[in-house]
Amino acid sequence: MSTSPFSHAIPMDKIRYNDQGLVPAIVQDYLDGTVLMMAWMNRESLHKTLETGRTWFWSRSRQALWPKGETSGHVQHVHSLRYDCDSDALLIGVEQVGDIACHTGERSCFHQVEDQVMPPPADTLSQVFAVIRDRQAHPNADSYTCKLLAGGDNKILKKIGEEAAEVVMACKDDQPEEIAAEVADLLYHTLVALAHHQVDLKQVYRKLQSRRR
Repeated sequence: MSTSPFSHAIPMDKIRYNDQGLVPAIVQDYLDGTVLMMAWMNRESLHKTLETGRTWFWSRSRQALWPKGETSGHVQHVHSLRYDCDSDALLIGVEQVGDIACHTGERSCFHQVEDQVMPPPADTLSQVFAVIRDRQAHPNADSYTCKLLAGGDNKILKKIGEEAAEVVMACKDDQPEEIAAEVADLLYHTLVALAHHQVDLKQVYRKLQSRRR
């Protein structure tokens, strides 16, 4: 039997299950924090998740264990497991294969807002990047982002150089508000460069994660 690298993080005997022997499991993208889904686990499915490094849940309708992505191929590779202060809820950070967690084909089960289909909330950089990618796919002549993308490297890289210099000057002047504003501008223009070169922001996050370890 293989030993999961996550088994030490969850003391099995500490988890508090409800009267049906279940505990809610919230699943989120380990890189940008997007909440992908919520499902139920029992002791056996939690054990199999720890053992295999992939998410397993308990189906209340079928009264059976089910591995996420068994039929769709959209499996979830576990990167972290946490439990809350009352030990009666789990938070699971995963890498979602295919970037689809919902049976509807959406990235997240939490994609509906007031009867509209909306991208699920993620960290701010990911949200800004999603807007940039949308502008890239649906050009608008009045959009500053679209004008940058249309200008290609010459325009985008010129702006990155300018914004980097302004960050340096703001830091030299020790102006916290200006530093924050200029760094925000630099990050935005860098995201535009990523989109222009078809580099996903998650690739950057993965690099940072690997260096953090």
